[in-house]
Amino acid sequence: MNIAVIPARGGSKRIPRKNIKSFYGKPMIAWSIEVALESGCFEQVTVSSDDEEIADVARSYGAEVPFIRPARLADDHTGNTQAIAHAVNWFQNQMGELSAVCCIHATAPFIKKIDLIKAYNIFNTNKWNYVFASTTFGYPIQRAFMKLETGGIKMFNPEHFETRSQDLNEAYHDAGMFYWGKTDAWLENIKTFSEKSTIIKIPPYRVVDIDTEEDWARAELIMEILEREEKSP
Repeated sequence: MNIAVIPARGGSKRIPRKNIKSFYGKPMIAWSIEVALESGCFEQVTVSSDDEEIADVARSYGAEVPFIRPARLADDHTGNTQAIAHAVNWFQNQMGELSAVCCIHATAPFIKKIDLIKAYNIFNTNKWNYVFASTTFGYPIQRAFMKLETGGIKMFNPEHFETRSQDLNEAYHDAGMFYWGKTDAWLENIKTFSEKSTIIKIPPYRVVDIDTEEDWARAELIMEILEREEKSP
């Protein structure tokens, strides 16, 4: 049995009620739920929340909410891994062993079902603890620098000051969309960033970290552009 778990706590601080705030015409979490359902990858799409209103919205878009997450696992210091492990334990106690568990962010409106399917096909080779979405940095990270307390700057890797961009290794970062994972990997809190994980690449224009109202507005503009392009002949 494959399940998707969408962690969605109610205590968002920077953008109040972020998970169910309307994004381009529907609650933010609805985008993740609908793509998970459309992918055909899961026997069940579950939302893990401590919030009854979020649970009601999730159910209205086709997700299951078979439990309310304990408050101790819904504070500012609880990571997604702990929330997924809690869900895995609940399912295994109620329904038996799980084949695979995919954590999908509640605030990832640019996921496409082909992304989930492509990642699952890689995950299903059984070579990896995790397969997750990533994208490339827009500039070589080896050329990054910090600002010092004196006001001056210092490169993190000064040895690459004159290295040509094409001679530097391409660098990736987490796209903040989803993570296919083995049941034991979630339960044992195995880190996603390791040699036993691999990635699928998402184009940078589809990766937006939505943490502020400005991020939100920019993401809606990107969605408008993408939908317009999809409808163009």
